[in-house]
Amino acid sequence: MNTGIYDNQQPVLWFPNLIRLPEPEPMNRFSIALALCLAPLTAFGQSADANPRDAWWDSLTALCGKAFAGEMTGFARPADDGWLGQRVVMHVRECSDSEIRIPLHVGENRSRTWVVTRSGDGFRLKHDHRHEDGSEDAVTWYGGHTTDPGRATRQTFPVDDYSKALFLANGLAASTANFWSMEVHDGDRFAYELVRPGRHFRAEFDLSEPVEPPPAPWGHE
Repeated sequence: MNTGIYDNQQPVLWFPNLIRLPEPEPMNRFSIALALCLAPLTAFGQSADANPRDAWWDSLTALCGKAFAGEMTGFARPADDGWLGQRVVMHVRECSDSEIRIPLHVGENRSRTWVVTRSGDGFRLKHDHRHEDGSEDAVTWYGGHTTDPGRATRQTFPVDDYSKALFLANGLAASTANFWSMEVHDGDRFAYELVRPGRHFRAEFDLSEPVEPPPAPWGHE
């Protein structure tokens, strides 16, 4: 890799009061100019997103107490047929300095709650699934933990070891490759996404128009 304008240069000729340096190659001139042009933009980008975890958490916290309607923008049939034709509402219901709980309502189904926890090394996402009587589903508290700082608008949670074991025990081997993501675009949209080989689910919620908060999720009345 060429690392500067003096790579592969000819020997420098020394004379009294005269130093002759080889001319930079045309491509190197272009690279230097491009680097100089992009340097301020790069510095600006790093400054604006210096702590993406703080920015993302602050954006999510700002939604506390509010509910928003949404829809599926990426789904598979028949796996996601239960969402079709249903009113979908997320409710940022409970917030503390380290945990945010977001019940998800699909029609009359109040079984789902996203639980986002902040720790010293990032974020953890868990899925709390309940039956109508409040008891826990056999497949619950699965999720993942971030492995990098992410972006100010998006955090991704690769599946954790507990969840892999849970999925295998319940015949859900494909889910051991899950990646979940949450996006918060201030004043615009919130997105929840699940990706794995052969599977892509995405739901987006309109943050510009809060709706009436729904009833409490099952098990948390």
